[in-house]
Amino acid sequence: MAADKTSGGVLLPRFSFASQSRSHLAAITRRSVAPPEIIWRPSISLPPPAHGAPPPPSVQASAPAEKSFAADLVLGGASSAVSKTVAAPIERVKMLLQNQGELLRAGRLSAPYAGIGDCFRRTVREEGVLSLWRGNATNVIRYFPTQALNFAFKDYFKSLLSFRRDRDGYWRWFAGNIASGSAAGATSLLFVYSLDYARTRLTNDYRAAGAAGERQFSGLADVYRKTLRSDGIAGLYRGFNVSVVGIVVYRGLYFGMYDSIKPVLLTGKLQDSFLASLALGWVITNGANLASYPLDTVRRRMMMTSGEAVKYKGAMDAFAQIVKNEGPKALFKGAGANVLRAIAGAGALAGYDQLQLVFFGKKLGSGGSA
Repeated sequence: MAADKTSGGVLLPRFSFASQSRSHLAAITRRSVAPPEIIWRPSISLPPPAHGAPPPPSVQASAPAEKSFAADLVLGGASSAVSKTVAAPIERVKMLLQNQGELLRAGRLSAPYAGIGDCFRRTVREEGVLSLWRGNATNVIRYFPTQALNFAFKDYFKSLLSFRRDRDGYWRWFAGNIASGSAAGATSLLFVYSLDYARTRLTNDYRAAGAAGERQFSGLADVYRKTLRSDGIAGLYRGFNVSVVGIVVYRGLYFGMYDSIKPVLLTGKLQDSFLASLALGWVITNGANLASYPLDTVRRRMMMTSGEAVKYKGAMDAFAQIVKNEGPKALFKGAGANVLRAIAGAGALAGYDQLQLVFFGKKLGSGGSA
């Protein structure tokens, strides 16, 4: 290797290659060589660009992965299943009070209940303490997909409408929450109605004759088998139409009010408070329950007629006969127990928010996200 001297006095290296070496070098340079990977580390401070120089390329940090539909399914279902199991005794008392008119007419109940306390005492005395959880296994099976799908579909429809409070105004955003909750409830009902029917029949399967008495159904499979044999597939979906109306009212208020009121009332230190979320969820659940309770009574009374000799012609006929024979108050029987049962619904909402904090570090879905 020799050196050439430039006019500036700088020595530049000079390489001499044989013809074979030059050919070999040319072949190498013609090959496609992938450029080296350049890794930019944000910890390195770069000097500001000179005046007039183009700015450096912007680097965006990737956001945390958004909560998936599967995460909604698991978190919503888990919080709901636990809260339902805890509230199962109140749930059964509520159902017995609500449907006692059909039980009396079918001869499965000797006398009407005097109230919540009387229903509780008679059930324990005639069927035992564990009977308060009758139908709970089916309720968990039913409630897991129902509530989980409600939460998941609600966030899906909410993102589909894409209403934001800061951009579209409070009332349009509020209406979007109502609409997404209603659509979620109606969509979920398509998948789980037959399970809701089976749960209703098992919970109201009262053995008034004591230990020697026989129940109408031995379990979930027996409900399906006997109903299909006596009434066909229509028996599993009796009361479906009024159920759609009721679930739209209930779920629309349940999710819409919670998502709309929570970011207004629960701010600052209360924003992530479990007790504050529980209290708000309890109030909202009670409001949604009372608004839709007459519709819920009509649909469950219609469910109770599957397999029986006397049936209602439809929802309007059921409503008219209940009011005519038992009075308007019959539409609200069990509503007092439902107020206590609403703790389960409030726990599901608050627990769902807390599970999001545990798994994602923040609330990504229900709970007032704009």
